[in-house]
Amino acid sequence: MRIPRIYTDSPLSEGHHADLDENAAQHVGRVLRMQSGQELKLFNGDGQDYSATITEAGKKRVQVLVGPPQANPTESPLQITLGQTLSKGDRMDYAVQKAVEMGVSRIVPLTTERCEVKLKGDREDKRLRHWQSVAISAAEQCGRATVPEILPVMTVEQWLEYSRTCDLRLVLHHRTEKSLKSMNRPGTIALMIGPEGGLTADEIALAEKEGFLPMAMGPRVLRTETAPVAAIALCQWLWGDMSS
Repeated sequence: MRIPRIYTDSPLSEGHHADLDENAAQHVGRVLRMQSGQELKLFNGDGQDYSATITEAGKKRVQVLVGPPQANPTESPLQITLGQTLSKGDRMDYAVQKAVEMGVSRIVPLTTERCEVKLKGDREDKRLRHWQSVAISAAEQCGRATVPEILPVMTVEQWLEYSRTCDLRLVLHHRTEKSLKSMNRPGTIALMIGPEGGLTADEIALAEKEGFLPMAMGPRVLRTETAPVAAIALCQWLWGDMSS
């Protein structure tokens, strides 16, 4: 029987009892309907997995006895920060989910000139919490022991300033002929993805002025939620942990 893998923000220490946080407890108790004595695999973002045995199971409270930590080899040596322009519907959810599966380190939602989504105040906070939940679920599914952080929404100017410390900064631009193969191996990457209508010429020029290199991924124009998956996969294959 498959042992469920669950994220909890509770501290985990071998030999100690721990109460799962509310979301994890509800999932284990109400959705999975697990009982005392059953086994779990837990992670809390510290980079390790923990075996655990349920000692108390209810609909609102689940307590476990934490077993020894286990090394988790799923993290890529390549750190990628994704700057993803906001998109409508479930497209942003898809981009976040797949970026986490592909090994991204953190995600920065961006607002650009052609961005059709406007978030402020409580609405922004609600969407950020939702996307963080999507990232947690994706990490549970793909076996990662860390959860990429979803940062607050940034403008293009804020993003360019934030990403300055990265070794390599790339802006997807289908009109360029420069390929990834011509670039030196980086340790950290900032990847900038535009909206459905693409970044404007001024935004691309500003990014290039600030040190971003244009990057193309073939002759076809990719959707805003497809582009980061393809770009991250290529970066991981060239410089990360997906090469043969």
